[in-house]
Amino acid sequence: MPFVMLDGQLVHESQARVSVFDRSFLYGDGLFETLLIWNRRPFRWEQHWGRLQRGLGVLWLSLPFDHDTVVNQIARLLDANQLNHGILRLQVSRGVGARGYSPPAKPNPVTIISTHPLEPVAPGQPQGWRLHTASFRLPPLGALASFKSCNKLLHVVARLEARERQADEALLLDSEGHVAEAAAGNLFWWAGGQLHTPPLATGALPGITRQVILELASRWNWKTQETLAGVEALRAAEGVFLTTSPMGVIEVLEIDGHPIQRSTVTQQCHAGYWALVARESETRRCAPPNSLSPS
Repeated sequence: MPFVMLDGQLVHESQARVSVFDRSFLYGDGLFETLLIWNRRPFRWEQHWGRLQRGLGVLWLSLPFDHDTVVNQIARLLDANQLNHGILRLQVSRGVGARGYSPPAKPNPVTIISTHPLEPVAPGQPQGWRLHTASFRLPPLGALASFKSCNKLLHVVARLEARERQADEALLLDSEGHVAEAAAGNLFWWAGGQLHTPPLATGALPGITRQVILELASRWNWKTQETLAGVEALRAAEGVFLTTSPMGVIEVLEIDGHPIQRSTVTQQCHAGYWALVARESETRRCAPPNSLSPS
């Protein structure tokens, strides 16, 4: 992927430069969105854009570009990199400011849009991951939990800890010991004829794919419930899975070495997600601004 979009300019990635005094580098003072690109179309773009705008509001920031301009920048980048299927990251930093935590009164935001390869996905069978319960806890729910900030140290260290335990992903708990999310995705489990997911009050991110799965469950007339539960509830569940934008549904095979029952529910959610991606991404190129909303 040789090109990136830096402040609205198409730049070869080897030539892209950001200041060493950029506040995103110094303090994590910024936010980002990660999107699935399918058939050169950002999946569920409007939801990602909305979450980005809400996060910018929390940070008292605004983009130097409007919605349609960003859409056109994405289209140019996808064309330049000839990307049909992949991952797109849109990052906004507050930019350069004086040393110290206090942000500049008039920030000069830096925006970076980059594309990345997508791991092969088998439509009929989700990937399977082993989880390790992290020793680090999510802080209580606050405004910063509602978007992806550039400070992800807790998730990074939780991933390191999981890797040391030969696990694929970290399971994060809230301050009360309830399951909340994975380091890079939301959490679901099937028990008692219902699809369960932790409430956002645990500090879980309001994931875009989380919402897609809840929409699919509604279409299928499944009962759904936001449930406070401990790790033991997952171990006893009839199926557990994670959701992420790039990978859709990921089946959980074990938690802390304890095998998890496999379920056709997980497979149906996986197939349903990718069928929806295909339907909503029928155009071969990044769609015009007015047609980027979900069909």
